[in-house]
Amino acid sequence: MTRRLLLLALALNLALSAFAAGAEQPAPPRRIGVLLVGWLPEQKEVQEFRNGLLDAGYVEGRDLVIEWRSAAGDYQKIPQLLADLIQHRVDVIVVDGAPAALAAARATSTIPIVMGPVADPLGSGLVTNLAHPGGNITGPSLMLDELIKKRLQLLKELVPRATKVTVLWNPDTPFHKKAIEDLKAAAPSLSIELKFVGVRIPKELDPAFSAASRSHAEALYVIGDTFFFANRGTLVKLASRARLPVIYGTREFASEGGLMSYGPNFGDVFRRSARYVDSILKGAKPGDLPIEQPTKFELVVNLKAAKALGITVPESILLQADEVIR
Repeated sequence: MTRRLLLLALALNLALSAFAAGAEQPAPPRRIGVLLVGWLPEQKEVQEFRNGLLDAGYVEGRDLVIEWRSAAGDYQKIPQLLADLIQHRVDVIVVDGAPAALAAARATSTIPIVMGPVADPLGSGLVTNLAHPGGNITGPSLMLDELIKKRLQLLKELVPRATKVTVLWNPDTPFHKKAIEDLKAAAPSLSIELKFVGVRIPKELDPAFSAASRSHAEALYVIGDTFFFANRGTLVKLASRARLPVIYGTREFASEGGLMSYGPNFGDVFRRSARYVDSILKGAKPGDLPIEQPTKFELVVNLKAAKALGITVPESILLQADEVIR
């Protein structure tokens, strides 16, 4: 009897020990797939996504693993990179740009998709309602209508004599058609005649500037786009060679020698994307999370570029600028 009790106690002790050991095992880290089209993982704006997760209490390696993928501006790579993330069984996919978001929506209806910088999710057909997107897509978006018009107004304010402006756009980017309509609506009140030149691939950039020269453009407007962003170095060099004043959509253009930029603070957008990921990992459904508009915008002026072009930047613009590069 005593021996049986001892054996029973030993078995119970082993069972409890095994249970306790199992209970103490940490949950496997969640996997977050990040597909960047125009940005690169090491850029400080993108790293705000990582900082946002850190602020939410996540520790990489312990709580989550980030699977970074970059298309480097090549839209053709997007489907393959998405397939790779899905094969890695990620819990959430974060995407940069409307083309990647649309491709992700086609690739999966079950994995939650969080937008990074994505313009016009309504016009692009990603969602039908900003307050209640439904489906598996949500995240911050970029406000378009007023932003598009504001850039044209700033360009006119910088170069009052400009009446002929060439607009670079990407036919492969869904929201650009809407942006063109907004520009056409705003141009007459500014006494501007617009010429539109479509660019899809890098080798079309040089001919686009040649077309601007043939049309006697006095300034250039670049519609924000992940492809243009990835090729910003080439764009800035071509604009300098053509001696054309240009307004861009992100501060990186001005920081790298472009004349002027106006657009959202993309570091803030990526950080807010991390908050969406946090909510989803805690059980929220993407379709129940309202899509937010940007709250921080930046005007950056490069006085070195202005001097090279022989342009005197008006005081009115300098007073509005968030940063003046001297």
